[in-house]
Amino acid sequence: MNMNRKRLKILAWIFLIGYGICILYWMFRGFGRTTQTEFRANPVPFKTIFGYIFNMNQQNIGTTIINLVGNVGVFIPFGMVLPYLFQRLQSYGLFIAFFTGSIVVLEILQIVLKVGTGDIDDAILNVIGASAGFISYRFFASKA
Repeated sequence: MNMNRKRLKILAWIFLIGYGICILYWMFRGFGRTTQTEFRANPVPFKTIFGYIFNMNQQNIGTTIINLVGNVGVFIPFGMVLPYLFQRLQSYGLFIAFFTGSIVVLEILQIVLKVGTGDIDDAILNVIGASAGFISYRFFASKA
């Protein structure tokens, strides 16, 4: 491995660790989250997504954008960095299985710890974002 590639791998590791810590903070402490007295979960696929879309004119458009676009956008980097760092995750099947499993565990932890809402729609949007990142990684890797 040449020196530039080695440096890039080190930077990718630093980014993955730092960004991962930020995501965990946002999921469990950010946005004014506090421990709830009850379990909060949405196990119904597309319930939250359709709720935001169909009630867009009745609520703050910023809230809709943050929840829909944000849940996709913030996970794009994982789709780019994970397959770069882990050769086994260069297969989309393995990547998506690993990423989906990880997100589901985090959503379940939100329920169990009573912090935020464990929402299947968040997981769906996160997987879409990571998939977009994976496609971007594949595109740029093929050009290198």
